[in-house]
Amino acid sequence: MVSEVKTVSGRGIPLVGNDIDTDRIIPARFLRCVTFDGLGEHVFTDDRKALEGKHPFDQSQYQGAKILVVNRNFGCGSSREHAPQAIAKWGIKSLIGESFAEIFFGNCVAIGIPCLIAEPIIVKQLQEIVTTNPQVAMTVNLETMQVTSGDFVAAVSMGEGAKNMFVSGTWDACGQLVSHAEQVKATAAKLPYLSWN
Repeated sequence: MVSEVKTVSGRGIPLVGNDIDTDRIIPARFLRCVTFDGLGEHVFTDDRKALEGKHPFDQSQYQGAKILVVNRNFGCGSSREHAPQAIAKWGIKSLIGESFAEIFFGNCVAIGIPCLIAEPIIVKQLQEIVTTNPQVAMTVNLETMQVTSGDFVAAVSMGEGAKNMFVSGTWDACGQLVSHAEQVKATAAKLPYLSWN
């Protein structure tokens, strides 16, 4: 299935700090949008403004990064789906962290962004690796549940249900519907209330 997510590769970007909530990820004033387009430019906007260009999302060496390395309880706070959408629109394809807020994690699954758990020491090492060498490639493998970066290899984890959804492509409800269009049409043709005039 085209929606399978078995590996994610790219450069990493470190975001150090615990309890980074969804209001910091995308402030409430940006939730009035009709679509999620354009949210990427506003991700972490208040933090970025406060740090005057020193936020990782503003630093040139991290532009184009695909894997966000975070700490504990990332995505806590309100349950806005705009938070993972903003991160995705910026260009992030996967997250590795010590832990994720449950609703944030679920919202990431719904849009095909795997959030993998690693021990605090591993997260710290990954953050140090991408800080020291921002150009180093990183790969997250959901089948082997490992992250590699240069010579560094470490275990990551994810609940078996979410892992299976990514590997099989079943996280993508719309994709499943489209791929079974003929079966949907056949079922719809049998439903008497769809043929009422």
